[in-house]
Amino acid sequence: MKFLLNDFIVRDYVKEALKEDIGYGDISTDYVCAHLKGDEIFEVNLRTRQDGIFCGKEVFEIVFDILSNGKVEIEFFINDGDEIKKDDILAKIKGFPRYVLTGERLALNFVQRMSGIATYTKKFVDILAPYGVKMADTRKNTPNFRMFEKYSAAIGGATLHRFNLCDCIMLKDNHIALLGGNIKEAVEKVREFNSHAHKIEVECDKFEQVKEAVNAKVDIIMLDNMTLDEIKKCTEFINKRAIVEISGNVKLETLPELAKTGVDVISSSAIITKAGTLDLGFDYL
Repeated sequence: MKFLLNDFIVRDYVKEALKEDIGYGDISTDYVCAHLKGDEIFEVNLRTRQDGIFCGKEVFEIVFDILSNGKVEIEFFINDGDEIKKDDILAKIKGFPRYVLTGERLALNFVQRMSGIATYTKKFVDILAPYGVKMADTRKNTPNFRMFEKYSAAIGGATLHRFNLCDCIMLKDNHIALLGGNIKEAVEKVREFNSHAHKIEVECDKFEQVKEAVNAKVDIIMLDNMTLDEIKKCTEFINKRAIVEISGNVKLETLPELAKTGVDVISSSAIITKAGTLDLGFDYL
């Protein structure tokens, strides 16, 4: 999943986050460090206070690399995707106090949020594993944090949906309405411009729409907010002629019944929007 976190892109995001957090200077740390000799080395441990899945190692490192120009040493004992247990020491951070203290909160913000998403996503993925159904995210992301959220979902085991609007054609009710209301005709019209490299997905909330989508030979049919009986009926009718995705009202407790309907993919914004943060912190030696 390295392709989602290209260094040059991550560094731009982290620099902007540092500007937001530091402003014209970390006056708390600056005033404290003014009383030090200037050559002191500060050591802390990154420790977890909860069980979970760790995520965000590289972003954490980049925060301190940008701040200190390599003057903060970080030794990680785990990697992204590893299970961590309460009180585990995840990394040792060593460097000049000014850099360690100034970068602490931002570095923690990244790994706490990313680890929280990875941890919550894995709960969905583990439930679906016995059924051979994939769990996918959506585009309901935090603005300007999408790259990190999608990477975290992938670390948790999710199959990623389109990253942005240019990844595939996804026709929803309003798109179809603008082209006359007929799914088959709408699909034919967009095919005039579509590249061979892009799939076409159509969102359906009625059985009649599913029939139209199958006749239009679309690649993916999303069954939106349907009942279990409706999903089963539609899946049987589609009969492998398209990838079947379901979305809407997806919860941990409903996953087994949804998976038994024979669909290929279950997508939900919940794995990101409902995920909390994992409690991680710096313990001073």
